[in-house]
Amino acid sequence: MDKKRDGRLRLIWVALILCALAACNNAEKPVPPPVTVQPEEEPDTTGVKQDGALYELGKEALNVTFYAHYSYYNMPAWGADPSSKWIRDHLNIHITAISAEGNAAQKLQKMIAGKKLPDIIWGQRDSDLERLREAGLLVPLDDYIEKYPNLKKWAGPKILNLLRAADGHIYYFPNYYSNRPYGNAGYVVNKRIYASLGSPKLETTDDLYHYLKQVKERYPQVIPFETGLAKEGIGIDQLFSAFKENNFSFTRNFAVTTGDKMTSIYKDEGFRESALYVAKLMREGLMTPDALTQTEDQVSEKLMSGRVAVFASADPMKMVMTADAELSKKNPQDGYFFIDPIYKEGLDRSKIYPGTYNLLGWNVATITKGAKNPEAIFAMLDWMTGPEGSAVQMWGPPGPDGYWNGFKEDGITPAFTSKYGDDPEGLTQIQAISGDLIWVGNTVYLDQTKSEYEATLPEEKRNWSSTWQHKVTWKSQGDATPFINLHPMPESEEGVIYRRVKDIWLKARADAMFGATDEEVLKILDDAHNQSMAVGFQQYLDYITAKWHSNLLMLNSD
Repeated sequence: MDKKRDGRLRLIWVALILCALAACNNAEKPVPPPVTVQPEEEPDTTGVKQDGALYELGKEALNVTFYAHYSYYNMPAWGADPSSKWIRDHLNIHITAISAEGNAAQKLQKMIAGKKLPDIIWGQRDSDLERLREAGLLVPLDDYIEKYPNLKKWAGPKILNLLRAADGHIYYFPNYYSNRPYGNAGYVVNKRIYASLGSPKLETTDDLYHYLKQVKERYPQVIPFETGLAKEGIGIDQLFSAFKENNFSFTRNFAVTTGDKMTSIYKDEGFRESALYVAKLMREGLMTPDALTQTEDQVSEKLMSGRVAVFASADPMKMVMTADAELSKKNPQDGYFFIDPIYKEGLDRSKIYPGTYNLLGWNVATITKGAKNPEAIFAMLDWMTGPEGSAVQMWGPPGPDGYWNGFKEDGITPAFTSKYGDDPEGLTQIQAISGDLIWVGNTVYLDQTKSEYEATLPEEKRNWSSTWQHKVTWKSQGDATPFINLHPMPESEEGVIYRRVKDIWLKARADAMFGATDEEVLKILDDAHNQSMAVGFQQYLDYITAKWHSNLLMLNSD
């Protein structure tokens, strides 16, 4: 390839990326002139080592810079917890976090302009990463996938093909990919409060409403219904699922399926009913009043102190397993438990999904052209997604004093020790930290191995989170794979429409939560529909309908 021509093309693309990121960061504000970035000498990222040898982790220090493209994420200190300390000490891997400093879009823009891309960018499969790919700033992973054993084995051809970009290459290493249901979304109930109120039936939306009224009357200092970060849809999305069968997290697209089309969510009967229900809870003081402004730390504090009666979330597990351990340590009758998903009377309970999963998992890790040794970084990620890396991250360091001590004869199944069942609190503490350091999680391996082992334990010795995943959450998540990657590129016509529609959505949903009457709530939704249509909503709906159909075609191709 003509390297000078390639450099000029990359220069143009980088300028366009900076322009687009600035546009996203400033919504409809004028976009400043793009920053000029001069091409510079790059490491060779065109392929794998010619001798065919695998990169040997631990033979030398591997220093990696890691950036999570989330404004809210703060990476735990590498080496401060048992799992990452073992990885650091045994494999000589040293990871330095680059903070988003509270503004991910702006931080990424600065790194591109400063020609200082991190080795790894971890984030959603969205337009920001796609623009980096189109600009040639990400390393294609195909050759590494073929050479190294774990991702190819555990992901399989269908998942790898779904990851394939328009140019035929794979640039994304998936996180929590799976070929079976998984997820933690659902409803958690305070055990002590529930028992004190007579352990009433808690199945339908009417049951939940009457229970929350009892809580308010008996325990005025307790939050009857805790949403978590409702500004992100947490809690209220779970309530939406109670009113609609086959709800595959449709709020993220502002649309639902109607036959073979995607149509406005504002006109969906289930969504309108859920909005009325949420507003009623808010009006009657049955839901946390600061749902739109509270932080995760504030939610956690309420859970830890037992001041929450019911908590609904897309992932309550991380905060609640720690709170349950703390409360039950003081009083075995205290703590939290999951219930089956709440549903509106008359709906098919088996089609109610408070959360969803997809084959590709949650997000992805990418290796940038800023990495001096991309193969070494891929070798690290492939190890992390394999049996040993997965086990170290989830269950801590191996050894006779740990929760597992090597593998059984198959080289895959961990040989768990008695400590696994005897010290659930210690394991919870490891997982509470390592959960934020699992960037290429292997859902099938983790879920399968822990489920098989825990089935051999008496119930009182089973891990709290694993118990409720097995009993409730895994079987109540919907497969949303057909609805992945629907959003348009921001600089396209549909992308501009999407941003405008999203602004309308965020305001309408917040306003509807505080509607003084049912009539006011419905008027807010109708006005939002009309405003959205006025800015091109139908064109966006037609676009995501086509993307949905394209996904269906790919999934059904084999």
